[in-house]
Amino acid sequence: MDKITAGMLKEFCGNFGLEDVSEDVQFENFATYLTVRKHFSETTFDPADLVTGSGGDTGMDAIAFIVNNSLVTDIDQIQDLLEVNKYLEVSFVFVQAKRSSAFKMSDIGQFAYGVTDFFGKGALPKNQAVTNATEIMNELFAHSSKFTKGNPNCYLYYVTTGKWQDDANLVTRMNSVKDELIATNNFSDVEMVAVGADQVHRLYHESKNSITREFTFENRTVIPDIANVEEAHLGYMSADDFLKLLCDEDGAIIESLFYENVRGYHGYNDINSQIRDTLSSDDPARFVLMNNGVTIIAKILRLTGHKFTMTDFQVVNGCQTSHVLYENSALLNNAVRIPLRIICTQNESVIESIITATNSQTEVKNDQFFALKGFAKKLETYFNSVEKSDAVYYERRPHQYDSLNVEKTRVVAHQNLVRAFGGMFLQEPHRTTKTYRLLSAKVGKEMFCDGDCLEPYYLAALALVKLEYLFRSKKIDTQMKPARFHILLAARLLMDATQFAKLNSNDLAKRCDVMIKKFQKDWEAILLEAVKRVAVAAKDNLDRDYIRTEPVTDALLEQFGIKKPGPKGATIVVPGAATTGKVGEAHTPGTG
Repeated sequence: MDKITAGMLKEFCGNFGLEDVSEDVQFENFATYLTVRKHFSETTFDPADLVTGSGGDTGMDAIAFIVNNSLVTDIDQIQDLLEVNKYLEVSFVFVQAKRSSAFKMSDIGQFAYGVTDFFGKGALPKNQAVTNATEIMNELFAHSSKFTKGNPNCYLYYVTTGKWQDDANLVTRMNSVKDELIATNNFSDVEMVAVGADQVHRLYHESKNSITREFTFENRTVIPDIANVEEAHLGYMSADDFLKLLCDEDGAIIESLFYENVRGYHGYNDINSQIRDTLSSDDPARFVLMNNGVTIIAKILRLTGHKFTMTDFQVVNGCQTSHVLYENSALLNNAVRIPLRIICTQNESVIESIITATNSQTEVKNDQFFALKGFAKKLETYFNSVEKSDAVYYERRPHQYDSLNVEKTRVVAHQNLVRAFGGMFLQEPHRTTKTYRLLSAKVGKEMFCDGDCLEPYYLAALALVKLEYLFRSKKIDTQMKPARFHILLAARLLMDATQFAKLNSNDLAKRCDVMIKKFQKDWEAILLEAVKRVAVAAKDNLDRDYIRTEPVTDALLEQFGIKKPGPKGATIVVPGAATTGKVGEAHTPGTG
C-alpha cells in the first residue's frame, strides 16, 4: 500500500473508530464508504453496517441498497418507503476490496460469480450478513410492480491499491460481467468499475472537501442588493458548460449536489419526457424559453474577470432538468442553453427559506424540513458545547461535518436521533423501523418542539453512539442490533424509571443531568445490563422480526413496573415512584 493511501486509511479509521481491527477489515470499510458515498450522500453512514464480513461472504466485501434516496439496511424500511412514496427507485452497490496493488482476473471472477449468484440461484454458502442482504433484495423484487421509474441500477466496484491501466483482458472480463447481468432483464443499467489508488485518493478528498468549480458566466445580470445575500446572478449558460458543474472527473453526475433539492430524479414522467423531446426536436434552442431553469446556492463565490470560482454549492431547484440534460448529453450543442440563478449566501435563514420554497411543491418528509428549524439549531449548539471527551455531533444538515476532523462515529444524523429519542423517551422503540413514518410524524408535535429540554436529546444521542461502539467492538452480539432502540429504552429505565409528563419541564432537565453524569461514568455496564433486560423481555427469542416488536416493548416496561398504557387519560402506575403524568400527555407544547 502506497504511503498516501496508508495515510488516508489511518485518518479514516481514526474517524470511524476502526483502529483496533485488522488492516484488511479497515480497507474493506474504507473502500465501502468511498464507493457507496458516490450514490448515497444525504447523511453520514457507518460502512460497518454494509460490510459483509469474512467467511460466507460469497466473494463480496460489502452490499448496499439505496432505495428512494435512503440507505436501506433493514427489510422493514421497504414497506415504510412504499407507504410514503408509492414507488421504489433502487440501486444495488457491491464492493470487493483488496489491499494488493494488482488487479487480478481471479478476484474479478470470484466477485462476479458472487454477485450473479446473489441475484440468481443463491447456491453459495452465506453468512448472516449476506443472508440478510438476500432477504432485502428478494423483498425489493417482490414489489417490482412499484419500479415505476425504471428497473434497478447495479454498480460493482473492485477496489485495490494499484494503478488501473485499462488492461484489455480485465476490461473484457468486466464487460462480460455487465453483459451477463444486463441479460437478466432485471436492471436498467449495470456498471462494473475498477478503482485504483489514484481514484481512491480522489474519492477520499471529495468525501472531505467541498466541491469547487471554475466556470464562465458571461450571459448574466447581477441582481441588486438583497439583505443577507452576498451576491446573486441571473442569466443563462450553455447546457454543456452547465453539466461540467455537476459531473466528476469520470463524467458521472455527482448526486450529492442534489441532497438539498429533497425530491430525487423522477425518471421520464410526462414533464421530463417533454424536456427530452425539446432537446431532440428540430429546434432545441427553444429549450431556454421553455424551461424554468436551475437554482444554485453557493457558500463561496468569487469573480475574476468573467471567471467564477464556486465552492460548497448545491442545486436546490432543477434536479429533473439536470438529470435529463445529463442523460441526453449526446443531443446537446451550443444552441442549448439553461436558465440559471446562482445565489451566494452563508445565512442559514436565507438558505432555509430558499430550500423550503423550492421544495414545497413536492412531497417531502416533514422531519427533513424540520432539521432546518430553530429547535434543531439549538440542539446543534448544545451538542457542540459538551466537553470533547463526551462530544456527540448532531448532523442537522447533511455533510456539515465532512470537512472537519471529528470522529464520524460520533456524528448522529437527524433521523437516527429521532429514532433514539423516540425509543428512549417516547417509549416507542418498535416504531423505529417498520413504522418509522408514524414516529417521524411526531417531530415538531410530540418531540423536537420549541421549548423542549435539550438534555434528553443529548443523552439519547450519546447512548446511541456508545451502543454502536459496543457492537463494533463485539462486546455485544450483533444479533441484538435489531433491538438497539429497545436497549436504549432499557438503559434509560435502568437509570430513571420514573415517568414524566412534559418534555419541556425543569424537572426532566434536572433528572436528565443526573442520568447523563451516571451514564458518562458507567455507560458500558449500563448498556450491557440493558441488553440482558431486553433479552429477558424477548424471552431469549433473538429473531430480528420479533425482538424489535411492541410486545417486547410492553414486556420491557413491565420489568420496571410500568403497565401497558390503557385508554387516553389512564394513569401510569410506577411502583415506588410518584405518578407524574397520564398517557397521551407525554408532551404539552408551550407549557412548563
